Formats: sequence, C-alpha cells, structure tokens
Amino acid sequence: MAGALEGLLVVALEQAVAAPFCTSRLADAGARVIKIEREEGDFARGYDHVVHGESAYFVWLNRGKESLVLDIKEPDDSALLARIVASADVFVQNLAPGAAERAGFGADTLRARHPRLITCDISGYGEDGPYRDMKAYDLLVQSETALASITGAPESPGRVGVSVADIACGMYAHAAVLQALYERDRTGVGRGIQVSLFDALADWMTVPLLHYDYAGKAPQRVGLNHPSIAPYGAYPVGDGRDVVLAIQNEREWLAFCEKVLERPEVAVDPRFSSNPARVANRPALDAVIGEVFAGLDRPLLVARLQDARIAFGSLNGVADLSTHAQLRRMTVSTPSGPAATVAPPVRWRGDEFRARPVPAVGQHSAAIRREFG
Repeated sequence: MAGALEGLLVVALEQAVAAPFCTSRLADAGARVIKIEREEGDFARGYDHVVHGESAYFVWLNRGKESLVLDIKEPDDSALLARIVASADVFVQNLAPGAAERAGFGADTLRARHPRLITCDISGYGEDGPYRDMKAYDLLVQSETALASITGAPESPGRVGVSVADIACGMYAHAAVLQALYERDRTGVGRGIQVSLFDALADWMTVPLLHYDYAGKAPQRVGLNHPSIAPYGAYPVGDGRDVVLAIQNEREWLAFCEKVLERPEVAVDPRFSSNPARVANRPALDAVIGEVFAGLDRPLLVARLQDARIAFGSLNGVADLSTHAQLRRMTVSTPSGPAATVAPPVRWRGDEFRARPVPAVGQHSAAIRREFG
C-alpha cells in the first residue's frame, strides 16, 4: 500500500508548509513529486538549521521529492514546466493569489489544455472574497479564525504551538486530491480544487462557533482544561508532577469518586452530579480534587486511576516525547546526513514504510531537463 500512487506524476509549485504537507503525503504513497524551486530554494529551507544544517520543516515535508530549479518568468523554463505539466496527473501550487494565472499556470488554463489534470490551489483566504489578496501565515490565521482567542490561559490568548493552519490545510488538500483521483478513475476527467488556510481552521472551529451562534457564548480560555467537560485537564500531584485526566461520562465520574478520590459522596453532591454542574462549579470541583491529589504521589494515583479505568496521561515536555516508549521513528536521508524523525502515523499491515531522501536544491534539475527536453 505504500506504493498505491506509484505511476502518478505530481508537479508542485510550492513553498512553506501547507502545499508541501499535501505533496509529501502523495510522495509517501509512491507518487513521483517534482518540486519546483527558485534558485535559492523553498524559503522553508531557511527557517532553521537544526537537522545537520537542514531545516526541520523542510526535512519533515519534502522527503521523497525531486527538486527542479526553475525561473518560470523565463520563457525556456516556463516552456519546460508546461511540458512537465502536460504529463502530470496532479498540479499543486500555493503561490500568492493570481500569481500562477499571471505566469500562465492558472487552474482553468491548465485544465482546459489537459482535461485529466487535477489542479489544487492552496491559498491563505481563498480565491475570492475581501481577504483574497491578504498575506496569510499560520499565526495570522489562528488569530483571524478566533482559534487564538480560545487557546491559552484565562489571562491571555495563545498560539497553538505547531502550525495548525498550514497542517490542517495540507491535510484537507491531500484528502481532496485523493478524492479527485478516485473520481477521475470513474469519469476520466480531472477536477479543480481550492483549499485555504482560513477555511481549514474555520472548519476546526465549528464547535466553538456553534456554541456562540446557538448558546450566545463562545468557550472561554481555560488553560489545560476542557471548556465544556469536567474534570478534564491537568492536576498537580503531591510529589510535584502533573497528571492529566479525562472523565467522559457519569459512569466514569462515579468510579473516579469511589476509587480515585475515595470520596463517594462527592459524586452525588448537587454541585457535581452532572457534567454541566461540574463545569459551572469548576473552581469548587478543582479544590476537592486538588485536596485529595496533594496527599498522593504519582505511582499511587496512577494505580488508583488504572483500577478505576479512568483515562489519564502525563504532562510531558518535548524531551519526554523524544524518549517516549510509544514514539515511532524512522531514518530519512538528507543532503547533510541521516536524520531520525517521526514515522508516518498511518501503518499498513504487512508493509513497512521506507522514507525516500530529502532533496538538495536543484538536485534533479539536470535529469529532469534531459527527460522533458
């Protein structure tokens, strides 16, 4: 299954995160991905130099691709790209809105020439609307979609610590491309796809938005707690470490009170006898839990949680993740040496994934120029 897309050609006029995320997953599935770069390379190559001198973002999102350096404003390079696209199954681009059209590689133009071609245009705010021409980066979109307003501690908003706007957009684009490929198998005709960072995160914000639209109040920032479920969050233990626990239903709440708190009367306290009541009385609830947890060390608390079959986890740092017993890693070749990175989350039974190398800038230019004339 790791080679399910083998034989497909994807042309990626891409940079940064969202589009490379999409095409990296197509490459993982066996597609040939030709990545078009400027002479100086995708600017994500310069985000940092932490992986043997290579960018962490670039290593993560560009394995298995071929790098072709082009200046599409130059007639010869533009003609070469046109010849490559003529053989392609998928064309993905995330230039500024209108830039691909001005260069002669707009979706409508390409699909008129090549009806089987699937085009995927990735943008910040979409191809129309009043925000069409605004620059869009992850933090800006987290702010515009109100994600930042519900993230962080009560006293101030916060950014989600990874580029979720780009990642969400890339995931939706990947799914849409696969859907279009499946449709093309039935119809013989390609499809034009548009995905934006704003639309992707707006979809993720559906539940808070529905709370606001229909209940008149958006979820408040509650730090390491759930805004509408309690108890569901991080609690300090007597030995100084935090445990994150989650109660999902009244059966679990009863077991938590009886076996973990060893205070069954708390379960029927009117302030805590239903989830809405517990959320409304969260400070009092946290005080009860905190009083019990302060007298326990972590091993004893974990034993009680396991006995009661209560979901829990540790409040880990990145150093803890690095040595986590459940973390799966793989080795990826980069221009500067092998890198141990996270293995893909999807596993296919009976098939071991083997990552293809991360390309240097223009590594495949000469070969691709010879191939396409």
